[in-house]
Amino acid sequence: MKLSDKIAAHDPSQPFYTFEFFPPRTDQGFENLVSRISRLATLNPLAISVTWGAGGSTKDRSLELASLTQGDYHLDTLLHLTCTNMEQGLVDEVLKAVRDRGIQNILALRGDPPRGEEEWIPSDPRFTHAVDLVSYISASPEYSSDFCVGVAAYPDGHTESTTDEDKEIDYLKAKVDAGSDFIITQLFYDVDQFLRWLAKIRSKGITVPVIPGIMPIQTYASFVRLTKLCGTRVPACITEDLAPISHDDQLVKDYGVKLAVQMIRRLRLEGGIQGFHFCTLNLEKSVQRVLETLRWAGDTPGTMEPPAEMGPPDLLITPTSATDTATSTLATISVTDGEAGRGELNNAATWDDFPNGRFGDFKSPAFGNQDLWGGSGISGSDVLAQWNNPKSLDDLTQIFLGHLHAKILTTPFSPTPLSSESLMILPHLERLTRRSWWTVGSQPAVDGVSSGDKVVGWGPRGGYVFQKGFVEFFCEEKDMDVIERRVERNGHGWVHYFAGNYKADGECRSNVPEGGRNAVTWGVFPGQEIAQTTIIEKESFLTWKDEAFSIWSEWASFYRPGSEERKLLEGVRNERWLVSIVHHDYKDPQALWTFLFDGNDS
Repeated sequence: MKLSDKIAAHDPSQPFYTFEFFPPRTDQGFENLVSRISRLATLNPLAISVTWGAGGSTKDRSLELASLTQGDYHLDTLLHLTCTNMEQGLVDEVLKAVRDRGIQNILALRGDPPRGEEEWIPSDPRFTHAVDLVSYISASPEYSSDFCVGVAAYPDGHTESTTDEDKEIDYLKAKVDAGSDFIITQLFYDVDQFLRWLAKIRSKGITVPVIPGIMPIQTYASFVRLTKLCGTRVPACITEDLAPISHDDQLVKDYGVKLAVQMIRRLRLEGGIQGFHFCTLNLEKSVQRVLETLRWAGDTPGTMEPPAEMGPPDLLITPTSATDTATSTLATISVTDGEAGRGELNNAATWDDFPNGRFGDFKSPAFGNQDLWGGSGISGSDVLAQWNNPKSLDDLTQIFLGHLHAKILTTPFSPTPLSSESLMILPHLERLTRRSWWTVGSQPAVDGVSSGDKVVGWGPRGGYVFQKGFVEFFCEEKDMDVIERRVERNGHGWVHYFAGNYKADGECRSNVPEGGRNAVTWGVFPGQEIAQTTIIEKESFLTWKDEAFSIWSEWASFYRPGSEERKLLEGVRNERWLVSIVHHDYKDPQALWTFLFDGNDS
């Protein structure tokens, strides 16, 4: 059913909400996301949305996921669709495929180029901006009756806009006038600004439903990264609230739920907002808690029926029951087949209490979570202001050293300043970087430190956290050969590594046994099983390797073809190796560094 029709038919006195998901990067994550959606569907969203990667980079997976939720589960699905940097004819191909799958809702976006591509290449000259896609669908005799089309809006302003707010609102009105049926906004946290913006667009004659984008804060690091990426205004009171708890993931998550509830209540009361769009990042627990706090769970239409092969409904976990049983024994829990391997079953709903990003469990639906709206993550202002014009390997070394010494706030691989945790091993990171082994990830060894520790603590209070020493860096192939010999001769079974380059597709060098998985961060908390938040194994390394080398491509794309900067960065991408090393002796804080610096290479 079209979302516009569902909104029109919905009781105006009752709220509604939609959930946003992205296609996971791994097959296992994809399978487990379907189970996650089945649990969240018991909260009865009016629809769900599926994102579309930059330049159509997730086309097949986005279509597959949308087909499952719409066709097999009968859950009305909104598919994001970008129009720039896509091959000629791809928009038509996708629209036909979407229509054949019974999907009637499209969110039309301009979109970003995929990593490593030039900016804004109108590969199909019919589509340069979102308004072109809206106009094409709405005016087409072939598609106009088949689709309900929504568009995005930016209450805090678009990050790349060089125009004033009035001009941006004019662009928004042009999209609405072209035929869009509703608006979904970018995430925001300044309710006063949103209400002012909403009144302004209404005064300009924009009357279609506006659905605010709500993202409960998951971790402090992800909050900082996403608000910077999206150009989101953060009220001073939120910054002040987060400052004393930023090191405690559980308190940050609790605050994120409380803040989302407060925002929604104000938007309902002061703005008359009826519907809300939850950006889930493929996580479930915070959204569930928000809706249950509001007493909305299960009160609105929209059901998701499990396909026959998944078994009868009594085998499904509801969101509430999943929370209630999070600390139960394996014997007392029933889940759908394929949710997770034995020993992880009772973590199905709470798998991502502490989002794991690229270092987490590759079976998690949230593994390697991507940025909103298919964004690239590197801005031109950062390239010019912080990284300037590197023309030699030494220039690159100075950029990485500048980040270590807080002279440069970010690198393309580190979107925030160096953490307090990294400062614990700063001399070692500096020594590696001066070798031209540019570090992009690391952690010190930690043996049973309080979970409330302000530097390395995480999770609920009253627990203890552990870490194995870990470092990740780019180096030349000859250095990789030295490292391999050192592991073989001096590792004594304590050292595992993965190494890969740009040219090897789906392959890497490693001494980790096939199927081996290294938990390098874990915690022990009252009333819970041991929590493993950082896991390094082949699948996750390969996924990150591809992304890491695409960052070199993207960085290079900011410089003109044939320039010294581009030649340098593309040469690094083509020739360097990404190396990940773990030392398993977490009781010796110097073990990893002694191995790296004092080994016999002869």
